[in-house]
Amino acid sequence: VFAVNSFLSVATGFDLGLSTKCVAIPKEMGMCHKIGYSEMRLPNLMGHTSMAEVILKSTTWQHLVHTDCHPRVRTFLCSVFAPVCLDTFIHPCRSMCVAVRDSCAPVLRCHGHPWPDSLDCNRFPGDEDVCLAPLTKEYKYLHKVIPKPACQTCPAVEEFFTHRRVLEVFCDSNFAVKVKLSKKRTAFDDQEYNIECQVEFITQGSLLPYETQSMIQQWLLINEKCTQRMTPTHRPMVYLLVGNIEEGIILVNQVYHWQKKDSQLTLATQKWRYHKCL
Repeated sequence: VFAVNSFLSVATGFDLGLSTKCVAIPKEMGMCHKIGYSEMRLPNLMGHTSMAEVILKSTTWQHLVHTDCHPRVRTFLCSVFAPVCLDTFIHPCRSMCVAVRDSCAPVLRCHGHPWPDSLDCNRFPGDEDVCLAPLTKEYKYLHKVIPKPACQTCPAVEEFFTHRRVLEVFCDSNFAVKVKLSKKRTAFDDQEYNIECQVEFITQGSLLPYETQSMIQQWLLINEKCTQRMTPTHRPMVYLLVGNIEEGIILVNQVYHWQKKDSQLTLATQKWRYHKCL
């Protein structure tokens, strides 16, 4: 539920005044669809005065939203790029900005970008004001804490191996996920991917297969340079990603190229069910 906040142009660096208008959230802003409202105020809280500028500046953030780096990342970004159309502007609380920044800034750094000055958390109101708050403690208590993918150096893709060597690696690992990767053809020639995951095994506590699939998809989006290297063409490529979960962080340690003509990975995954590690 959105509440009215009297905190106006003080923290934004420009005069919002009353010369704003309500406009439909454009189709190009996919990250701000299905968020509970369909119209936004223009100019927005970033000072963008035209819809063309809003689309241009916001689309660069859509990739970050796909990484799911924080549960409120969409809410936060849409509150500044596409603020809800009420009598006055509703700002995100400073604490929400800090929570999103702390979770998502490492992902931006992984892609070679710093957290921008335009989203400096000090420009947003404190929690004593009426504003969009971060997640409650109750939410955190009710929702399972899932391990997070880390920004890491891309492991070398292994092309030559024996099933025995793969089984040794399995014995030292928490998960193995078979991934089918291909580049999407997009209108703007952006880097987007089709990612299909099939869990071969998980040995880490109470993680479910669909949670592990989701984590690996996030890992591939966060470590995009690695994903780019694995998709040299638009033709689908299949890999086996093997790694560990350490202190709530997912690390991929081995990447095997799974080719149809190669029986070693198939043999290793079949034998794994009965394999006794030393």
